[in-house]
Amino acid sequence: MTDFLSPEELTAIGLSLKVSSVAMLVSLPFGIAIAFLLARGRFFGRTLLDGIVHLPLVMPPVVTGYLLLLAFGRKGPLGAFFEQTFGLVFAFRWTGAALACGIMGFPLMVRAIRLSIESIDRRLEQAASTLGAGRMLVFLTVTLPLALPGILAGLVLSFARALGEFGATITFVSNIPGETQTVPSAIYALIQTPDGDAAALRLTLISIAISLAALVLSEFLARRMARDVVA
Repeated sequence: MTDFLSPEELTAIGLSLKVSSVAMLVSLPFGIAIAFLLARGRFFGRTLLDGIVHLPLVMPPVVTGYLLLLAFGRKGPLGAFFEQTFGLVFAFRWTGAALACGIMGFPLMVRAIRLSIESIDRRLEQAASTLGAGRMLVFLTVTLPLALPGILAGLVLSFARALGEFGATITFVSNIPGETQTVPSAIYALIQTPDGDAAALRLTLISIAISLAALVLSEFLARRMARDVVA
């Protein structure tokens, strides 16, 4: 692999996988909670919440990145809070790249999980309730297992979106080799460099291969889980 890829390219690939995985996993509990709230909740402002969740899909990514910079920069209200309280810095760090990627992939995760929850037969949950199970137990033992195919689909969509994220990331954390330079940022830098086309093509092909493998794996696991749930 080192003969095919340069150390800089390997670093960009490793960082992309790290950022995408962290973004996906950290987003998951919030994605499940928001999806359940939108699927089952009946409250004032539900439509507004739904719109806010899906806003990153329709806004220019650079706008999202700029808003993140204002809020989570070292002088931003949230950025200063996290740095002073937890010692966590987002601006121009890989953690900021994970945050940007997580926000950009969050709408896709929520939508997939929400659709899965909405398709669940409520009578199964009601049956568990009549047997004495509380709401949390019903959610953990009935709702969550039945929603697993949607959760898996949401995870993969979020991961794939994070893997390809560029606009919000480069606006928020710049393009720092070894720190914030993910595969899309590295490709962008390479196509601006003389004789960088070959390396850009290699990273493009690797990015396609990783994304395709993730989608194929998710489809296989989703179908298997769906069969297990029906059985």
